[in-house]
Amino acid sequence: MAKKTIQRFLPDPNKIRHHKSLKIFGRLLQDANLWHLNRRSARGAFAVGLFFAFIPVPFQMVLAAATAIVFRVNLPISVALVWITNPVTMPPIFYCSYLIGTLVLNQPEQHFSFEASWPWFIESLTTIGPAFLVGSLVSASVAAIIGYFGIDIIWRRSVRKAWLVRNK
Repeated sequence: MAKKTIQRFLPDPNKIRHHKSLKIFGRLLQDANLWHLNRRSARGAFAVGLFFAFIPVPFQMVLAAATAIVFRVNLPISVALVWITNPVTMPPIFYCSYLIGTLVLNQPEQHFSFEASWPWFIESLTTIGPAFLVGSLVSASVAAIIGYFGIDIIWRRSVRKAWLVRNK
């Protein structure tokens, strides 16, 4: 059940192999394990994708793809899950990451207003930057752990349920 549900949402491997941002990986994309869907590859892919979704860096998809290749987990799932943080969800997710960082570092919240300028960015690195980065790492790690074990549990339960139905 879990495998069929996940496969419904996966894009065609040939489209992904020829995606312009993934061409830098060249022949590494030919590894069959990157496209195979089983419990091990799915849970690892969820961990990789969710981790990089919460890391505030450009080219999250490329980082998720590189990590999926290194750990030989499902590449499409890893890359797709990065899009949890999209232009609509990014502000609340990253604000929550900042709040988590202030809790972890035991710092008071600082009032800030976003400004799309280089001087604001440089100033923010020293004021809200440490709390934001620590909060992002904590959020990314927690999301990856929950994704890893959550998919593992869901997968095991669906297999157990399929066996029970089959044996009746």
